[in-house]
Amino acid sequence: MDIIEQARIKVREWTDAHKQCVLYDDASAVLLDVASGKNLPLPWPTVVAFEEKVHPETNDIYLVVFFENGNQIALVEPGGVAFTPSTANSGPVENLPPAVCLRDFLTLKQRFDHYLYDHPNDPPPRETLDMLMIGIATLDGARAIGFEVGDLEKELEKSLEASAGSLAGSSASVTTRTKRNAPRLLISLH
Repeated sequence: MDIIEQARIKVREWTDAHKQCVLYDDASAVLLDVASGKNLPLPWPTVVAFEEKVHPETNDIYLVVFFENGNQIALVEPGGVAFTPSTANSGPVENLPPAVCLRDFLTLKQRFDHYLYDHPNDPPPRETLDMLMIGIATLDGARAIGFEVGDLEKELEKSLEASAGSLAGSSASVTTRTKRNAPRLLISLH
């Protein structure tokens, strides 16, 4: 049995045991990240390795799949499909974890919106900008492994446009631009 077939079996076993996090359709080779509702096609011919690991804090088993282009994904509980964030558009980000998932983005977006909409007269705390930068790096990382995240980028842009005045009070400015037909968010500190 080759490495690709072994990896497919492990992905099926892991997802069968963790349906609350990730679903897998073997016929179409697509993972469904339950928290986000997003599909991730798995390019099986490009798989070069996989590893089962034990989380040092929870002792839960998670599965890492490595691809020939250097990308990797991890199937983790409770996060779902985890991946490396990309700082290509955000630049260096303080406190950026080495692995993130779309569930993390959704949580950060909810917290960002809480400061924006539930406390409109209060200047947002510094952590709001940090959350925003982590969110951008998360979406860029998700796109890099094959998730379609254009709708999530638009949601974040909407929040950014609504918060432009609040963030300006925090010595930050927000602009958007388009690169390769994908919306990108830029923030610069003053």
